[in-house]
Amino acid sequence: MAVGNTERERDDTAVAEPQDPTDEGREEEESSSGQSTLSVVLAFAANLLVGVLKLVAGLLTGSSAMLAEAAHSVADCTTEVLLFTALRRSVRRPDRDHPFGYGKERFFWSMIAAVSVFVTGATYSIYEGISTVIENPPDPAEEQYAWVAFAVLGLSAIIEGVSWQQAVRQVWGEKRELNLSLRRYLKLSDDPTVKSVLFEDSAALLGLAFAAVGVALHRLTGSSVWDGIASILIGLLLAGVAFSLGSSNKALLIGRSAEPRVLRAIFDHLDAAPEVVAVVDLQSMLTGTDSVLVCARVDFDDELSAADLERTCVRLDNELHEQFNDVDQVFIEPVPRSDPDVRAAVLERYGESLEHLRKTRNADV
Repeated sequence: MAVGNTERERDDTAVAEPQDPTDEGREEEESSSGQSTLSVVLAFAANLLVGVLKLVAGLLTGSSAMLAEAAHSVADCTTEVLLFTALRRSVRRPDRDHPFGYGKERFFWSMIAAVSVFVTGATYSIYEGISTVIENPPDPAEEQYAWVAFAVLGLSAIIEGVSWQQAVRQVWGEKRELNLSLRRYLKLSDDPTVKSVLFEDSAALLGLAFAAVGVALHRLTGSSVWDGIASILIGLLLAGVAFSLGSSNKALLIGRSAEPRVLRAIFDHLDAAPEVVAVVDLQSMLTGTDSVLVCARVDFDDELSAADLERTCVRLDNELHEQFNDVDQVFIEPVPRSDPDVRAAVLERYGESLEHLRKTRNADV
């Protein structure tokens, strides 16, 4: 019997609380979503502008590195459109067909964006670079219009830098709020949109540096091989970004667990309840950005009546919603801790009992 998080229980129980998050949690969620939208829109505007400039410079100079950078910007613009789609569609309310909401749409469209980066940007850049290295064509136009390429690269760096600063500002603020290192935050973040913008803008700035070096060496040596090498490096850079974002979104789409510290805190809260003898099993899954589903199997005091058990489950449900703003759905199932099937499932999943959550609650994650 699973008890918890049903409308009937909330309506019939005196201690019932509204299912929606608290006002404070709602404000934080809306603020985070607004910051993500700002990052995406600013990145799109920057990529669209610099993409046009790079294309003009590439056509004037014939530089494969500049053309690769133009393809890079096209890939980034496509990505921003997909990320904006993700932000809009993922906030739809739950319905009969999707009772847990549409939060995972953000993960899906972000995955499509990662594929777009690879197909649109990386593939073309690598192909253009290899063709230039093999053919090594003379191109007097690049000598004549080299100043155009450098001017465009400099202006692009300034424009991309503005978008990059917005993404860094959001990432830095969120990681500081969660008290995580940058590496840990990027690994555990459940908002793929801001991560995508940060990675893309960082790759864009590095790609501009590759293009500048390639154009400069082409002009100094007269060999377009350097231009081709720069184009290949830009393509490999984009492929790396696409692979990193794809791997992250794959984990979110499959159904990643909540952040370890949150999971330990939920365990502690349930374990500390006077009616609870032991938390036998605890599972969680991210159902969207800032949205966590929690399933707990709990051994309750055998002296509790059925009515007491129902009230306890509803109370714990409400407490978890109040204490953890990201907790969206809670399911509590009463089970005996000696149940061999449940114990076997926990050991198979974690390799040990849930006691390790208590022992490691203060560990650095």
